[in-house]
Amino acid sequence: MLLDPVWQLIVVCALATFATRLLPFVALSRQADHPLILHLGRYLPPAVMLILVIYALRDFTPLAGDWQLNMGDDGLPLVLASLLVAGLHLWRRNALLSIVLGTASYMLMVQLSWVG
Repeated sequence: MLLDPVWQLIVVCALATFATRLLPFVALSRQADHPLILHLGRYLPPAVMLILVIYALRDFTPLAGDWQLNMGDDGLPLVLASLLVAGLHLWRRNALLSIVLGTASYMLMVQLSWVG
């Protein structure tokens, strides 16, 4: 089974992905107390999260063409799911729970047209 080229490709891709994730930790393990590393460790995760939020909300249009509230995919469901994620994260401080429930609520609202 492992002689199949598809499996070999999957194994090589998995090892390459794991190596690229592991390499920074191994390379910087001796520099863990350096002020730059401490600064990046403190401020980089919130900055990346802010960039992801801005990117996710880039298509948000609060009003439809005739000055009514936008009930489409890029309107109210986007805001409600974002508010749910923010509220859950402030309440439970669990990123996985916030992301999973926020994504599920958005997909339910869009697929079932609860708000649209």
